[in-house]
Amino acid sequence: MTNKPFIYGMSVEGELFTDRELETKRLQLNFENGVNSVLISPRRMGKTSLVKKVKSLCENNKLKVVYMDIYRCRTEYEFYEKFASSVIQATSTRMEKMIECAKEFLISVTPRIIYSPEPNTDFSLSLGLNPKANTPEEILDLPERIARKRGIQVVVCIDEFQQLGEMPDSLTLQKTIRSVWQHHQHTCYCLFGSKQHLMSNLFYSRKMPFYQFGDMFFLKKIPATKWVPFIIERFAVASRHISEELAMRICTAVDCYSAYVQQLAWNVLTMSNETVDETAFNDGLEATLAQVSPLFVEQTANLSAYQLNFIRAICSDYHDDFGKREVTSRFDLGSRSNLSKLKKALIDREIVELTESGLYIADPLFLLWFKREMR
Repeated sequence: MTNKPFIYGMSVEGELFTDRELETKRLQLNFENGVNSVLISPRRMGKTSLVKKVKSLCENNKLKVVYMDIYRCRTEYEFYEKFASSVIQATSTRMEKMIECAKEFLISVTPRIIYSPEPNTDFSLSLGLNPKANTPEEILDLPERIARKRGIQVVVCIDEFQQLGEMPDSLTLQKTIRSVWQHHQHTCYCLFGSKQHLMSNLFYSRKMPFYQFGDMFFLKKIPATKWVPFIIERFAVASRHISEELAMRICTAVDCYSAYVQQLAWNVLTMSNETVDETAFNDGLEATLAQVSPLFVEQTANLSAYQLNFIRAICSDYHDDFGKREVTSRFDLGSRSNLSKLKKALIDREIVELTESGLYIADPLFLLWFKREMR
């Protein structure tokens, strides 16, 4: 039980985790039945929270769930080090067993426990993997060998998986990983990440090694009809009353993006007295925009005039056919041949996303901020 009404900037759990009943059930069945899973969605939709929720539901003595975040991994062996140490830590019952496990399943390693100064992290396991002694195949097969030896099932969850696509000789690395993992019978994988277009490139292209690797999830936004009662209840926890109308406005202001709903709701709560009014809502929205403004300033600092104009066009409700006279007469986008470059650059920066109905701003708060600051 937590007394915090809302949490943002980190994964949520317990009573702060709302909705996702269908996704939770589906992912839990995958974990318990050894089915690979791939989660793709825009940022701030709660992928990490969902995976950790399912981890808490199904982990037991016979099923071990490994969670790792590879965002900081920049090379192949940095990934292997993170992979192997995370697997050993999650499948060992005690600290001293980690050292024994590392020596049992990996050759020529010098495992040691490193106590961490970081919050919420007591220690980490360093293995000192050596490319000359520890082959990729040996490392990637580690969870399967542990699972077979101990008579258990293992689920390996890898956050920020798109980092593999950014590493040197990425295609060879992906082929190596897929060639090992596809033979595992006692281990399955849940792969997800925060950069939607990079994740899509890895899993949707027939040319890529991870094409059709597992059950594909595309997490959609939690609908406002689910958020409104949650917001009202959480305000009540803090002895505040908020109307359905203002709770709905919190949702619509941030387009139901999970992390932003919690962030804006918290800011509105801190600005309110016993009953939330219009002033509290507006002040909360201002506070939220102030919090994200430095990030958006950095994102737009090096954009060209053409790129900024392209964003202005999208913010003015133009979403396709940017070469038509109506658009080019209002916005200087350069030559017609320049349009595809502008589109690709802004998609790669994750400022713009391509949908079935055209190009849209990827972040709802960026849209609000840009309309105010950059028009």
